[in-house]
Amino acid sequence: MKAALGLARRGLGDVWPNPAVGCVLVRPDLGGRIVGRGWTQPGGRPHAETEALPRAGTLARGATAYVSLEPCSHTGETDPCASALIDAGVSRVVVAVTDPDARVSGKGLAMLREAGLEVETGICAAEAQVVNEGFFNRIQKNRPLVSLKLATTLDGCIATRTGESQWITGPAARQRGHLLRARHDAIITGIGTVLADDPAMTCRLPGLASRSPIRTVLDSRARLTSQSQLATTAGDPPTWQYTCIGAPTENLGTTAIERCEVSADQNNQVDINAVLTDLADRGITRALVEAGPGLSAGFLKSGTVDTLYWFRAPVVMGADGKSAAADIGVSDLADMAHFALDATMPVGEDRLEIYSRRAAA
Repeated sequence: MKAALGLARRGLGDVWPNPAVGCVLVRPDLGGRIVGRGWTQPGGRPHAETEALPRAGTLARGATAYVSLEPCSHTGETDPCASALIDAGVSRVVVAVTDPDARVSGKGLAMLREAGLEVETGICAAEAQVVNEGFFNRIQKNRPLVSLKLATTLDGCIATRTGESQWITGPAARQRGHLLRARHDAIITGIGTVLADDPAMTCRLPGLASRSPIRTVLDSRARLTSQSQLATTAGDPPTWQYTCIGAPTENLGTTAIERCEVSADQNNQVDINAVLTDLADRGITRALVEAGPGLSAGFLKSGTVDTLYWFRAPVVMGADGKSAAADIGVSDLADMAHFALDATMPVGEDRLEIYSRRAAA
């Protein structure tokens, strides 16, 4: 199952709206030989099981299939994966977690059992849920997994008081940041960052340009111009512009940007929760926020940040520096955003700290 989960991770950021699934076929009677491997392909199809079975060929008969998510039971563009496993003669199926969608959960397992296959569930379940947390979020919470990326000094600054910010962290940290982009379906920033920096917001690692996420800009009053990189390159990858309902339309002309209107919050800015709901409705399962202090604070204040990737350079700027997050309305300690440290590691001369959200004590 660990191998199946490793295969599943290959699809992160590239298979939405579907989950990233891995499948390993093993023949116990051949000394535990692995006879087939597969993972969800770009765009969500083919599924992992239908990738692994042809690679195994006739050796699939009598095999045990280790699958990181319950095989599908519905007929869509292709036949159900549960049927494919049955037809191939697989004798046993081990599943990490069941499908989170209550409408279909358990039906794939039932189909397998009715056909006489031995079925076991719950193996590496916690790890499998982490791998597909974005898919689970979209189904159960109607929003994607939200990751916030920060790159700061040791004391949490992103720029000098004059605005100089390139570069605080080193090349290795920036490369790791591009890998994060490749593993998310969408990247979110604010119009302030776009107007100040004119970013491309793509993945620029060799061989991974095609894994660039959907560029998403929160632009309440529709200030994005047709000369920006997000506009001139809007076809590949796509750019989605989120504005308040009724915002002006003349700035973009005939560019390929897709405009999405959502409700405003109490500050007449696009409502973050409305944006996340719309992203989920469009199939997005994993969204990475790379933004300035205002929008970063907005996501923290909204309580929607699930994972925090904090790159820290070994330098100190002091009180003259610009903080990574603006005011989030903390008047009491209980109001703070609470996170638990999951991992920390060196990245070149910098350090990456990975946190997950937790409830206040």
